[in-house]
Amino acid sequence: MAGSLDPAVLDQLAGLTLVARSVVDGYMAGQHRSPVRGNSAEFAQHREYVPGDELRRIDWKVFGRSDRLVIKEFDAETSLNCHLLVDGSESMAFGSLAWTKFDYARWCAAALAHLVLHSRDTAGLVLFDESERKKVPPKTGLEQEHDIIAALEGYTPKGKTKIGDVLSWMNTRLRRKGIIAIFSDFFDDPDKILEGLRRLSYAGHEPILFQIVDPLEQSFDISYLVRLDGLEAAGVQKIDPKSLRAAYIEEFKAHQRELASRTRQLGLDCIQISTSQDLGAVLSTYLARRQMRSRGGRR
Repeated sequence: MAGSLDPAVLDQLAGLTLVARSVVDGYMAGQHRSPVRGNSAEFAQHREYVPGDELRRIDWKVFGRSDRLVIKEFDAETSLNCHLLVDGSESMAFGSLAWTKFDYARWCAAALAHLVLHSRDTAGLVLFDESERKKVPPKTGLEQEHDIIAALEGYTPKGKTKIGDVLSWMNTRLRRKGIIAIFSDFFDDPDKILEGLRRLSYAGHEPILFQIVDPLEQSFDISYLVRLDGLEAAGVQKIDPKSLRAAYIEEFKAHQRELASRTRQLGLDCIQISTSQDLGAVLSTYLARRQMRSRGGRR
């Protein structure tokens, strides 16, 4: 995998006609009141004009006051709101390959931002550890994609993580319902994570979990004496990894199973990914699966 987004990957994803609406087909079918665009519904908000928008939908009064081209959006429209949450805590800086978990997470987030924004929908970004650290407010347009990618490229993982607290905080800040794509290793208290997810779900949002782990975290295949530095907790230990490999793998798998099981009980998708997997294949497979479920009438 290259150290940056491969345009061929994005072309492959777009070629499947799986734009942002395909990611959340079930959500959109159940949440939006009408698939018809028009002026008969209640006004919701303005958004920036992008090439291809119908000129009749421009708010000329706003243009006359500010020289800004904006489009009127109505509640009857099927515009998608996508919130990208990327874990920027120190544990995401780990990587046994040529890239880290954070690198992989930001590639995934940038790819989805590309698909969402090129379908003229809305995307925003929050980078977090214990709390929000960097935010790109939700907008539309190609300039928004540049802002999101710049934020992802310019961020260095640091600090401890409190994913559950961040999810609960997000629930108090979001004004419009949408999907929330969360990219993290989810190495946090499952009870707090699930509480945050539950609050978002009950508020009408659809969280989608992309759990990103390194292959060495899965296998713990280390045959030599190593020094382990705590990423998010103080302390350095020198150990023989063979002595704790079995116990570690058991705990790791138990955490994976619990996260997957409890998110499934909420009706949410939890995609568990190794950074050794091809990014294009991972996203394409997931999006294709969502599209097939939509055709079958299931969420």
